[in-house]
Amino acid sequence: MNQPILLTGGRVLDTEAGALRDNLQVLVVGKRIVAVGESIEAPSQARRVELNGATLMPGLIDCHVHVVAESLDLWSNMVAPSSLAGLRSARVMEEALQRGFTTLRDLGGADHGLVRGVEEGLIDGPRLVICGKGLTTTGGHADLRPRTDARPGMMSDRLGSMGLIADGVDEVRAACRTMIKEGARFIKVMANGGVSSPNDPIHSIQYSRDEIAAMVEEAENAGLYVSAHVYTDAAIRRCVELGVHSLEHCNLITRETAEMAAKRGCIAVPTLVAYEALWLEGQALGLGEAEFAKIDTVRQGGLASLAIMRDAGLPMAFGSDLLGQLRAYHAREFGLLAEALTPAEIIQSATLIGARLCGMAGELGTISPGALADLLVVNGDPLSDIGVLGKPENLALIMRDGAVFKDDFATA
Repeated sequence: MNQPILLTGGRVLDTEAGALRDNLQVLVVGKRIVAVGESIEAPSQARRVELNGATLMPGLIDCHVHVVAESLDLWSNMVAPSSLAGLRSARVMEEALQRGFTTLRDLGGADHGLVRGVEEGLIDGPRLVICGKGLTTTGGHADLRPRTDARPGMMSDRLGSMGLIADGVDEVRAACRTMIKEGARFIKVMANGGVSSPNDPIHSIQYSRDEIAAMVEEAENAGLYVSAHVYTDAAIRRCVELGVHSLEHCNLITRETAEMAAKRGCIAVPTLVAYEALWLEGQALGLGEAEFAKIDTVRQGGLASLAIMRDAGLPMAFGSDLLGQLRAYHAREFGLLAEALTPAEIIQSATLIGARLCGMAGELGTISPGALADLLVVNGDPLSDIGVLGKPENLALIMRDGAVFKDDFATA
């Protein structure tokens, strides 16, 4: 068990209230926070850490990542031996933890082996909440084969593959059951066209109503939910009507659909930085005119969608969806969100709302007794300047499950 730690002299960020609380101490024993108060009697062996007025807040949650996409060349990720893909994924995860993200929700690719790698201490990364492979139709968003490639399947047995082709209700049910058996905490469906796929325009609606309804039923039977890749309002509305819970991207949503989604209890996950990064780097990456046209469509709609969803009362979780070297732009999502949301709202998206989407409400995203000890010490006040969270040098301490992965106080 980790040495007990008493954190004192800082300002505790209350994510629910969106406020900083002074004169509070936080005691961590093992993996959990056991006490929060003005005067705590700590065990004699506890380490006392004086925070000197820094901000103590919960670890961040990114609800849309693909840790197996170490390269922007998605085909090269797919054909890599799974052992190599696993090692590359570990590096992606370790980098994310050093940026303050203590939990990652993977939207296609990561498997139970990577989950176990974190749990067993083999990877110094965030905990993973996985869906297994994203389900796609033939020619759908996760089918990366060019039109002239008639080979069956997509090497979905490889760790570096993010998708699984499943056509028809029976195949869909079998695929869902396989993902659940292999450790999925939710099911991912590609229900709309996408930017990075070769054969489907953004407006294409994918999967029949019966197929998506079957996914929802299989997920609900296991106490889980379905998450959908969606851009257009028509695709979003269709998914909401069919019982899909998590709506990824949502760049082209209308107010009416956002209000419907809010009433149905859905959560949206905007990923604006993915398109901003592609826009900035696309020419150097060799993207063609068709790809740039797709990017521009969703990029322009993205910022408008934030205000629409906020005003409709649709909760939003923080997501990035950055692939390959574009991970360097991770911090830009904070600034993009700040064009429509307050710092408190952004922090809630990356803590409380993310915890709900990961099925860990009460355990993550809060500093309270019984919660898991995922904590950050931040030099600065993110409630007045959200940009401080985008600079890893401002993170003086990073803790996940009570274990410390960065500790500037040890050498102070």
